[in-house]
Amino acid sequence: MRGRFLTLSRVKLELARRRMSATSVPSMADFLTKKTYTPPSWSSHLLPIPSHTFSLAHLPTPIHRWNLPGLPNGTELWIKRDDFTGMELSGNKVRKLEFLMAEAVDQNADTVITIGGIQSNHCRATATASNYLNLNSHLILRTSKLLADEDPGLVGNLLVERLVGANVHLISKEEYSSIGSEALTNALKEKLEKVGKKPYVIPVGGSNSLGTWGYIEAAREIEEQLKSRPDGLKFDDIVVACGSGGTIAGISLGSWLGALKAKVHAFSVCDDPDYFYDFVQGLLDGLQAGVNSRDIVSIHNAKGNGYAMNTSEELKFVKEVASSTGVILDPVYSGKAAYGLINEITKDPKNWEGRKILFIHTGGLLGLYDKVDQMASLMGNWCRMDVSESVPRKYGVGKMF
Repeated sequence: MRGRFLTLSRVKLELARRRMSATSVPSMADFLTKKTYTPPSWSSHLLPIPSHTFSLAHLPTPIHRWNLPGLPNGTELWIKRDDFTGMELSGNKVRKLEFLMAEAVDQNADTVITIGGIQSNHCRATATASNYLNLNSHLILRTSKLLADEDPGLVGNLLVERLVGANVHLISKEEYSSIGSEALTNALKEKLEKVGKKPYVIPVGGSNSLGTWGYIEAAREIEEQLKSRPDGLKFDDIVVACGSGGTIAGISLGSWLGALKAKVHAFSVCDDPDYFYDFVQGLLDGLQAGVNSRDIVSIHNAKGNGYAMNTSEELKFVKEVASSTGVILDPVYSGKAAYGLINEITKDPKNWEGRKILFIHTGGLLGLYDKVDQMASLMGNWCRMDVSESVPRKYGVGKMF
């Protein structure tokens, strides 16, 4: 009997191994390795197809139920934890960097340049990935006019960037607005080339047509995760934040072309929906996708007071979600997207009844450290521990020094 049990166990293990192999689940042994890229069959007509990727993210990221309070009857909300793609490399940006950093290495770059806000998750991830691959990094960070001439400090993403040795270049919002990100990165590129460097420029958020492949690939990952489930789960909607456009272009195109066929809702945290429809269209045209952005994604305005600026209601929502579900949202991206989703559901609950929704958490935990002053008033759950006199005391018990 014991021999039969062992035989059945070996059969089950072999079947599990084959399933893992069939779904191309990355192995941790692949981490920081460059690999030839084979696209999903349904995207093989897109051009250009990347030749290689660098394994930088911990994939696949898990999907689990997310029981936010106040959902309509029969509505199921699930969450994909792309905040789990790593530690210092956490968030959605690392998926794009897998393709972008592979191209940088292919071009024999020794330096990477990118640009973003003062608490940019993308810049932090780029600086870390560059260090992993023995490349120097230069970050152009947008800040207020008053702070552009001062030491930027060590809060949140800045701490990681400066720990890994990134070269930080501060620019005021006014200069950024009048010059533009492309001209600023090109100016720094020319300056570095004059001293013998070979820089590779990554745009804001890693959002170009090459970076878009990161979330085309994520769509395949979600497909494979659903295939492995015994309950036949299928999503009606996918919800994600939009800050630079590459993530929503990739997941929308992947859902449209592949087996998911879910309706994608993007919540923009800066600019307005028309801007992003046009920007995403440019990314799609860059891949010769032959589809209209307005056909594959619905973009909602969720910027509120502006990029990286929060209302007290938004921050209270982030706190309530953490308290009720254990999921910590960042205030700049996923926090605003989830807040926008709940507002949409509240306005028209019938439209969401019975639907299965997948929310993609794009990371950004470090951004919360920049909001501690604003959130302090929400944190009242502490007190001085009161130990009764009846509790015995003995000197030296529990001594830690």
